[in-house]
Amino acid sequence: MIGLTLSGRYELLARVGGGGMALVYKARDLLLNRFVAVKVLRQQFTHDDDFVKRFRREAQAAASLSHPNIVSIYDVGQVEDTHYIVMEFIDGANLNEIIRDRAPLQADEAVRITAQICDALEHAHYNQIIHRDIKPHNILIGNNGRVKVTDFGIARAVTSSTITQTGSVIGSVHYFSPEHAKGVATGEKSDLYSLGIVLYQMLTGRLPFLGESPISVALKHLQEPFEQPRKVNPYIPQSVENVILRAMRKNPQERYQSAREMHADLETCLQPQRLNEPAVQYSSDEDNEEDKTKVIPAIRPDMRNTIEAPAVKVSNANNEERWNSEGLTEQKRKWVLPTVLGALAVILIAVLIWAVSALKQQMPQDVLVPDMVGKTLTDAKEQLIAAGFTIAEPILYEVVEGKEKDIVIKQDKANMEAKEGSPIQLTVSKDKDLPPMPDLIGKTLDEAKVALIEMGVKPGNIGTTPEFDQSEPDTVLDQVPPKDELFNPTTAVVNLKISKGEEAFPMPDLLKKTEAEARAILISKNLKLKEDKIIREPSYFPKGTVFKQFPAEKDEMVTPQTEITIYVSSGYPADSRKQDLSITVSPAVAGKTSKIKIEYSDATGDNIDGGTYKISSTTSFPITLILSPSKDGQITIYRDGQVVQTEPVPYLVIPATNNSPDPDPGVDGGAASGDNQGGEEGSVPVDGEITNP
Repeated sequence: MIGLTLSGRYELLARVGGGGMALVYKARDLLLNRFVAVKVLRQQFTHDDDFVKRFRREAQAAASLSHPNIVSIYDVGQVEDTHYIVMEFIDGANLNEIIRDRAPLQADEAVRITAQICDALEHAHYNQIIHRDIKPHNILIGNNGRVKVTDFGIARAVTSSTITQTGSVIGSVHYFSPEHAKGVATGEKSDLYSLGIVLYQMLTGRLPFLGESPISVALKHLQEPFEQPRKVNPYIPQSVENVILRAMRKNPQERYQSAREMHADLETCLQPQRLNEPAVQYSSDEDNEEDKTKVIPAIRPDMRNTIEAPAVKVSNANNEERWNSEGLTEQKRKWVLPTVLGALAVILIAVLIWAVSALKQQMPQDVLVPDMVGKTLTDAKEQLIAAGFTIAEPILYEVVEGKEKDIVIKQDKANMEAKEGSPIQLTVSKDKDLPPMPDLIGKTLDEAKVALIEMGVKPGNIGTTPEFDQSEPDTVLDQVPPKDELFNPTTAVVNLKISKGEEAFPMPDLLKKTEAEARAILISKNLKLKEDKIIREPSYFPKGTVFKQFPAEKDEMVTPQTEITIYVSSGYPADSRKQDLSITVSPAVAGKTSKIKIEYSDATGDNIDGGTYKISSTTSFPITLILSPSKDGQITIYRDGQVVQTEPVPYLVIPATNNSPDPDPGVDGGAASGDNQGGEEGSVPVDGEITNP
């Protein structure tokens, strides 16, 4: 589209960016003589109502905002199937390019950039607009250091309904907030979470959550903690880390309550008295000690002899006297109680000795655990079970480069004694978890290569197959492996079918063709001819023939589906004049054969062949010329290859000698040759004299 002028005003100069939905061009506003950026919806989405609505929503959302840190929208338009947005042109780079080239950034630079983004979000949130796609790619930084937030393509105005519908998650997964990943309502705090990730990435040069698939990354946002920034980059001040930790809390209630609050914290976080402040702590991070599972230590063999038998507690109430069968009392004997207690003690000791002996006999024996490292999982299981051990569940798996699948790479208790029946934990090698092939169709070749290389595909393993297509050049049309197929990035060979634009070919010559012949030729060349593009006008071409074609002349290069306009002759113009003449020619030598050739020029063309003849005596030949006020006629006679006579035929009115009209039924739409038009029949002899019969 470079070189195209939209709406007669915006001349596209160069492509400067783009994504899956639209392409961005640097353009010149011819009316105001300034550079602008023009975002054009990709051709394949022009008939997709959802994409068109999202594209228009971006313009509406951004146009409702006016802030020095938000890219301004100047105009919105549509030319046939081309939808475009005209916006402020920022001469600089996006934040993603800066992070890629320079990260980690200095703390003061990162805080300055974040503060300007936060200021823009504060303005957007005040106007009830949630951005929902804050990421470095959507942050532009001009050469003057001014930060600009752009791409409100998935922004939503805050209403009483939820912003993100359940099951419909849109945005960039590495910058999702947990609530965004779950597909529930997102608000101002979701933008602040994404901004916290951007600050994290600027200061560490890495993303807090990475995964082999978008789903795994989203789950990490929901469930897993991230590595604290100062562990990655110890030069980050504690006060700045506290900003990140608060912005990235999984619970929205623990984040900053507004962009204004976060902006205020950023303005003071680099003050000397705050640089070494304590790390921020949250009560939700402290586990409830009462809810923790208690671990009770096992009884060791050396502890068994320390177990004491429970004391037998005997009550002596009313033992001072007892009743005999006759109801008379007598003094209790003193030896009875010690004897009973002694007997009970002997019985209890005997029972205890028996129990300990039986327990020892039932206790498992200590057995040497064999080393299974290097054996297959099947062999390791069989040998450990045969040795009297069990296999701990679950078996652990790890990816080890160069190691075959299902080989034991680690085990606990190897080459040491353990009790029979003890569980043995095995760690076994496995194949690398293969990621699904990403969907690259519709992306540019550069975007597709970046996505593949980030997954580990070698640049030399990315092949391309260009073919003609109506899509923008270098747009991916098809891919092998296909989308979602599992593949090994380190060994896979990826082939991308890419567009090299529409195929151009020479424009066919339609002049002097009938309307039907011209239509058939255009259809065969895949060119368009609409009924309103067939224009009938008088001309000096024969009636019903094409005398003009537009926009391409013969042999000019055109592309398929180009609209062609043809002009079809409706007959000669009203001011044309038909002149019938008789050409009399003699042979070079009377009685000998001479070859005669006649050529003429008139309003219908130059050097028209009037016929070739052989004569041996003086002969007359009829010829008709069509004359116009702006062009006289001319007749040239060749005899035996030599020009013997050239006669001009002027456009003039000569009254007919018989004063009767000479009708010209063969000229439709032009003037008939009669007394009022000056049409007549004349004689042109070889000596150049014109005589009337």
